[in-house]
Amino acid sequence: MNAEPLYDKLLGVLRTRLERGSFELAGLAMGGAWIAERLAQDLSLQHYGIINVAFHRDDYAEKGMTALRTASTMSTHLPFDVNGAHIILIDDVLFTGRTVRAALNELFDFGRPAQVELMVLADRGNRELPVVANFVGENIEVPDHQILVLEKDNAGKFSFQLEERPE
Repeated sequence: MNAEPLYDKLLGVLRTRLERGSFELAGLAMGGAWIAERLAQDLSLQHYGIINVAFHRDDYAEKGMTALRTASTMSTHLPFDVNGAHIILIDDVLFTGRTVRAALNELFDFGRPAQVELMVLADRGNRELPVVANFVGENIEVPDHQILVLEKDNAGKFSFQLEERPE
């Protein structure tokens, strides 16, 4: 599924948002970081942050080495002062809310922002935690046995693929 129209929608929202004041972008590794990088470029922002949630996930013990590999490939990098900042946290897919909870824990390890808003390309619903995105590209229904995976091609264009959920 082509995710470019969803990206364009979010880009338009942020262009309007910039007229009201500045903010910092922080994308969740991996998909959210891809989106944050492209948004920063398209909006001519000086920088964007990356948040790695591997060590704050509540399933860290289950993921084990998988989480460690993820942590080593893209570590948290926030090139701005978190204290007092207005931050837009970006992820590719919102589902249970657990990844967002982990991202907030990681973010607060770096300081106390004035405000954190959540932006996602796709919202699957079926929350396990009380998490709601402020900005959503589209609400998408996906069967529980499948996951929605963001892909980025060589030209930097986004698409979603459906994959079977690993056991």
